[in-house]
Amino acid sequence: MNNFDYHIPTDVYFGKGQINKLGQRMSSIAKKVLLVYGGGSIKKIGLYNQIMEQLKQAGITVFELAGVEPNPRIQTVKKGVAICKQEGIEGILAAGGGSTIDCAKVVSAGACYDGDPWDLVLDSNKIKKVLPIAAILTLAATGSEMDGFAVISDMDKNEKWGTGNELTKPVFSIMDPQYTFSVSKYQTAAGSSDIMSHTFENYFNNTKGAFLQARIAEGILKTVIKYAPIAVEHPDDYEARANLMWASSLAINGLISYGEGTAWTVHPMEHELSAFYDITHGAGLALLTPYWMEYILSEKTVGKFAEYGVNVWGIDSSKEPMAIAKEAIAKTREFFNMIGMPSHLKELGIDQTHFDIMSEKAANGGLAYGFVPLSKKDVKKIYTMAL
Repeated sequence: MNNFDYHIPTDVYFGKGQINKLGQRMSSIAKKVLLVYGGGSIKKIGLYNQIMEQLKQAGITVFELAGVEPNPRIQTVKKGVAICKQEGIEGILAAGGGSTIDCAKVVSAGACYDGDPWDLVLDSNKIKKVLPIAAILTLAATGSEMDGFAVISDMDKNEKWGTGNELTKPVFSIMDPQYTFSVSKYQTAAGSSDIMSHTFENYFNNTKGAFLQARIAEGILKTVIKYAPIAVEHPDDYEARANLMWASSLAINGLISYGEGTAWTVHPMEHELSAFYDITHGAGLALLTPYWMEYILSEKTVGKFAEYGVNVWGIDSSKEPMAIAKEAIAKTREFFNMIGMPSHLKELGIDQTHFDIMSEKAANGGLAYGFVPLSKKDVKKIYTMAL
């Protein structure tokens, strides 16, 4: 196991009725707040009114940035930055899923930066100061409620990049699973796929001796496998929603990556799909993951895949390792299909038109350092397999 520094500064208020802590907690951070949200679902479920009541009682002045996109745009970030600078905003409150929280993070950094906020997306080292961020989570998926990462797109350039650092971790997050009851079947499945992908990105690594991290990762995977189908079919099942919500945080808050040398692979490949075709992130991850698994399976990697098959899927350990590995990959695909995720790029209207440039950009995004290093040629082959 590698050395690591452990620091998760986010205070988490998890469970029913935790919104009642919002006013007092937010007022300790800021008196002028920018409320960031998406397409209006928080109004449909009554959360918007609860937020405004809490902030009003706490004497907080509220400004709004609405309409954050599912793949948040830099243009929307710039609108938020302009409001912050013009109105003297002191803190940011994001209410929504990962896209909303991601947008809020870069707004918070851009408000303390004199240049173009896109600079901060391209180079996170330029983030030196941020406005404090708080989050109210309405979708179990990205884990943005408890990490410092943000992914922002510039669709004019077909670019989608990740950024962030310790400064962009939320000060606190309110996580009430009831706010996810209204999430559609498709988005529930896509969010669950995102949680699994985050876990896979950390689980499949070459670090020796990180036994505990691997077992925690397997627990997260088994949790999603158990509860995602329940949440898809029974959206108001609190137990299912609660377990998925907490899994989303634990998959990416550092708990399963500390002490390991991880370099993500499927995410950079999917980011290119989203950058060019604006697809749902989790759906793209569910689609690509089994093809990536098939492509990198070899005598060198079979041990990890066999471990995955036995510990996560309960496959008979007496079978040959390669047989276990192949069965585990097949079960992964079957699961994604079962919860309604696509298995071919053509289902999402994607063809080979942009494969060359997408493969090149993905390969340049750090794939040379992954569990199995991938080149542009490798990425193109995986895209082609996925057609």
